[in-house]
Amino acid sequence: MEKIKIGLPKALLYYKYKDLWTKFFENLGCDIIVSPNTTRETLENGKKFVLDEACLSVKIFMGHVFYLLGQCDYILIPRIACLKKKEKVCTNFMALFDLCRNTFDQKFLPYNIDVKKNETEEYAFIGMGLQLGFSFKKARWAYWDAKSYEEMIQERRIEKQKLELAKNTPSIKILLAGHPYNLYDNLLGKEIIAYLEKEGIDIFYSDCYDPKYLEIDYKKIAPKNYYTYNKEIIGSISFYKNFVDGIILITTFPCGPDSLSNEMIIRNVQKPLLTLLMDELNSDTGLVTRLESFLDILKLKKEREEEVHE
Repeated sequence: MEKIKIGLPKALLYYKYKDLWTKFFENLGCDIIVSPNTTRETLENGKKFVLDEACLSVKIFMGHVFYLLGQCDYILIPRIACLKKKEKVCTNFMALFDLCRNTFDQKFLPYNIDVKKNETEEYAFIGMGLQLGFSFKKARWAYWDAKSYEEMIQERRIEKQKLELAKNTPSIKILLAGHPYNLYDNLLGKEIIAYLEKEGIDIFYSDCYDPKYLEIDYKKIAPKNYYTYNKEIIGSISFYKNFVDGIILITTFPCGPDSLSNEMIIRNVQKPLLTLLMDELNSDTGLVTRLESFLDILKLKKEREEEVHE
């Protein structure tokens, strides 16, 4: 029997849930096709299928979906409304499945999470397994095993970053903060990471953060924020800010939740901060110039602090 082919667009929530997704489908014996790294062509293709007002991250996502058309039996497009009671996520994550279904001639595989309606992640994945023709028992096991794997990988990443942070090195330390799909996308954050690495900067990432501290940490900066994914960024900044020399905040235009969260971060975090608002017209020269200036400020500040301690 030929294996079911599942397409994963390498954009948006892929960067947060890729370990969970890939392990779940591997456990079910499916083949997985991941779209390649984002290029300018990916963005240009995605722009054809959404309004100009859509955020850059959604435009990139649609380009990845376009690439996968016809290459797989299903393309995974989760529909997420609410992960925690009294919280919400960006409306894009509720609308993406319907947007893709009404735009492309392709079978899409959704899973629905809305804890306000008692639609949990576990039962969403079980439902997805049932839709693919697997038994309840196998789908449940596939999810539990994948969830354990995801948690193990994340715990290792967090522990590794803590160990790196504890090293007493003379290098500038920077927290790169933002949604994982902005931090690690080839067209967005990867260029920034490459530049910082070339300059010998120690980079730390906001998504390597232990959520058990979240309810305490995020309230120190934005206690009224109710966007789940933004709370995680804010909590991470609150936790790491005293261990780094500066923070680079990456966001894409025009993200509504980020615009609210960024304002609270700028107001309440007493630490050198560079906000990079990425749009489709970004020039490499302008980006490098801003990064150079920010690093110069951090180096000068560090030198003066060392002189005071001598």
